[in-house]
Amino acid sequence: MSAASAQNSTENPATPVAVTLDQLSVDGLQGATIGYLTTRTRSATKTDTPLIDTPQSVSVVTRQQILDQGIQSVSEAIRYVPGVIPHQGEGNRDDVVIRGQRSNADFFVNGIRDDVQYYRDLYNVQRIEVLKGPNAMIFGRGGGGGIINRVLKDADGVPLREVVLQGGEYNNKRLSVDVGDRVSDSAYFRLNGVVEESGTFRDYVDLRRYGVNPTMTFLLGPDTTLKLSYEYFHDDRTTDRGIPSQYGRPYRYRQNTATYFGNPDLSYARVDANIATATLDHRFETGVQMHSQLRFADYQKFYQNVYPNIRSPVVSGPTGDTATLSAYNNESNRTNYFSQNDFTYKFATGPLLHTLLAGFEIGYQEGLAFRKDGFFDSNGTQNLVVNALAPVSRVPVTFRNIASGSNSRYDLGLAALYAQDQIEIGPHLQLIGGLRYDHFDFSATDRRNQVTVGRIDDLISPRAGIVIKPLENVAFYGSYSISYLPSAGDQFSTLSPGLAISEPERFENAEIGVKVDVSPVLQLTGALYNLDRFNQRLPDPNNAGFFLASGQTKTQGAEIGANGYVTDWWQIAGGYAFTDARITNGFSMGATVIQPGNRVGLVPFNAFTLWNKFEVTPEFSFGVGFINQTHTFAASDDAVRLPSYTRFDLGLFYRITDTIRAQVNVENVFDRKYIATADGNNNISPGAPRLIRAQIIARF
Repeated sequence: MSAASAQNSTENPATPVAVTLDQLSVDGLQGATIGYLTTRTRSATKTDTPLIDTPQSVSVVTRQQILDQGIQSVSEAIRYVPGVIPHQGEGNRDDVVIRGQRSNADFFVNGIRDDVQYYRDLYNVQRIEVLKGPNAMIFGRGGGGGIINRVLKDADGVPLREVVLQGGEYNNKRLSVDVGDRVSDSAYFRLNGVVEESGTFRDYVDLRRYGVNPTMTFLLGPDTTLKLSYEYFHDDRTTDRGIPSQYGRPYRYRQNTATYFGNPDLSYARVDANIATATLDHRFETGVQMHSQLRFADYQKFYQNVYPNIRSPVVSGPTGDTATLSAYNNESNRTNYFSQNDFTYKFATGPLLHTLLAGFEIGYQEGLAFRKDGFFDSNGTQNLVVNALAPVSRVPVTFRNIASGSNSRYDLGLAALYAQDQIEIGPHLQLIGGLRYDHFDFSATDRRNQVTVGRIDDLISPRAGIVIKPLENVAFYGSYSISYLPSAGDQFSTLSPGLAISEPERFENAEIGVKVDVSPVLQLTGALYNLDRFNQRLPDPNNAGFFLASGQTKTQGAEIGANGYVTDWWQIAGGYAFTDARITNGFSMGATVIQPGNRVGLVPFNAFTLWNKFEVTPEFSFGVGFINQTHTFAASDDAVRLPSYTRFDLGLFYRITDTIRAQVNVENVFDRKYIATADGNNNISPGAPRLIRAQIIARF
């Protein structure tokens, strides 16, 4: 489909339209999409706002890009997003580094927190939004470097029957379905489902997952819409903590990227998620618009691993190279209850046009944090030495809860009030200002001695921005925002007495940027920012459990983004990020030195990504992707250097009929050996070798 016809198909998103294989026209939740470009969203401001009028850097991975690249996970989706780096996440969860700030909790679904540690699938996702910089005004606690928001498919009344069948190397097998229609003129239905059983390039590592997500939309009147959604998702996989280091670099990864360190029989992660959501939209006679969401989410999560000890690199001796293994497991069930309510009103005061937002959020989260450490013999040995060239162990392991391991029930009550005003002062100037108050009441009870430790934080998070538009298609912006992370941390599962008296972490971000709609279907963006993080808990990469509560980092960076149609036959998505993330206040502990001037782990100075899709004929098109990043360090002690790398990806697409498309995706076309990510100095993940996957997409 040409760019022009794609644009025309979005002019009236309320009217059901035919959805072709190469173009998804309506993105849900006030998002208009043209190929790889999303032109507006409500996530950044909680109001329906064009991205060019949003004083913030926002990157969107659209549904078409997800299909074209064969993306299945959050980590794969963010590879082409400037300023975002995937973290290993101990081989059991999504984990990201955004603008030098790591988080495994700053994930959201349709704007509601989804902070449990697990791998998210994209079978029911319409688009992925990455909002950069502190976002507390909109999303609450955390979000210091940015957040990742998944916008789910919903029942929109468009008749749709889609089947995606995938197969590939390492026994990859996956099937997803997307079925939608009108039950009546006032009731719509949609069902998404997925099942997958696949291996990986890593020895012994495989996964099994399946999910189902039915949704309903009811038009209760001309001004009222109710949406209901339920999802059940199961994921079961081998945990993989990668390889250790030796002499300050990853161990022998160029010889064999597949070598597994540990016991794969005892290393696994499982999650069962049940998520129910009700969304009510209503327009009052006064003109006030209400957007209310109620969500219940229950996650049963357990993971266990036998892995390379984070304190022990490979050592050379008279008997050869040896590595040390450790083991533990963690039960981390959680139940979330959230109610989020936004009220928007547009009005004028003289020449000023206002979009006023006010709202409140209440929530309750409860769960279990229960860790058992592993022992390799009856004498209580917690470390097992193995031959580094044959590091798979079948030695029995006994797991038990020890004094330093968590064993607590916790609960968190939260309440928030927020208000924001977007002011349009003529066609060339816009202002935005907002304030959020969060009440954060957390307590954890040790189940061994019934001692309860708690802390209450009352947090005020401001936001201010300006947009100057000398031309309708050119916007210069400036913004300032602050967010906080309570002392209990991202996952708030336990609270030691030391943490209970620690001040919350604070993130301050100042940013200027420019957005240019080169055409209605191509947007270029640029941003310069300074992000300071105070009161940071810096983990010791070689001594588990140690931290310093007064750490500080400074990140200064520049980002360039490009999304959309360059011509009718050429689409692009990607950009460039320069990120200088430094320790400004560190510590020295034994052999570990995290000192001022050190670079933050996993953050490259330079990263360039660009995905191109070329339409050669109406039937045939192909995509070429390029990823390049300079070297990084596995942790902030800068002791283990991860080399720079360049990777090319390829996609081949052929339309067999108007309703069937075949595609082949080749990741790492030239079979380069590289390091993809890490979790400290001795849990380092090699990148995949050349990987070929094929898909048949049928839509009828």
